[in-house]
Amino acid sequence: MDHADLRQQLVRHANRLQPMGLATGTSGNLSVRVDGGMLITPSGIAYDTLQPDDIVPVQFTGSGTATWQHPLDPSSEWAMHQAVYQARPEAGAVVHGHPTYATVLAIQGLEIPALHYMIAAAGGAPIRCAPYHTYGTAALSAAAVVALEGRKACLLEHHGLLAFEHNLDKAMWLAGEVETLAQQMVMCRSLGGPRVLPDAEIAVVVDKFSRYGLKSRAPR
Repeated sequence: MDHADLRQQLVRHANRLQPMGLATGTSGNLSVRVDGGMLITPSGIAYDTLQPDDIVPVQFTGSGTATWQHPLDPSSEWAMHQAVYQARPEAGAVVHGHPTYATVLAIQGLEIPALHYMIAAAGGAPIRCAPYHTYGTAALSAAAVVALEGRKACLLEHHGLLAFEHNLDKAMWLAGEVETLAQQMVMCRSLGGPRVLPDAEIAVVVDKFSRYGLKSRAPR
């Protein structure tokens, strides 16, 4: 797949962030891995005006360092995306957003326990909450990587949600599933707290999910 196709994908999915409830305004950002770096949405550009040429190519030059040559700046969270790619070779796309329910839990510093078997989509339970650090900092990137250990999604305290998958379709799907889990968590807490599934059952479902999930249509 060439970069033109990836740019089109990023624009298309960026325009899904708000309808899916994953972002408001210009919050949230998306990226896909390419050789030596990533393509990432720009900083401060409204999604409904985003064009493929607005997508910023970022070249990794080290741990937490990168370069780009583009009229627009990459998302202010570019370093967090880079940290995920450098820590997790299986990551092909990263989604970051501020969905309401996930952010409510993150504000409270709460993780999501095994309240529903769909938590297996994120790699297991719990979905952790990384401690707060200022956005765009190396400290936030490091905290996110720790929270993602053995997982494909985490919450970011007083901030939002971070998720990755093999490709952008799956990463968007996973982000939506985690927001649904967060909504269930908030609602269960209003009833006295969630009942949780045992670790052994989550391990079974994680194994089943290795052969399950959003499928890509074969080219016609």
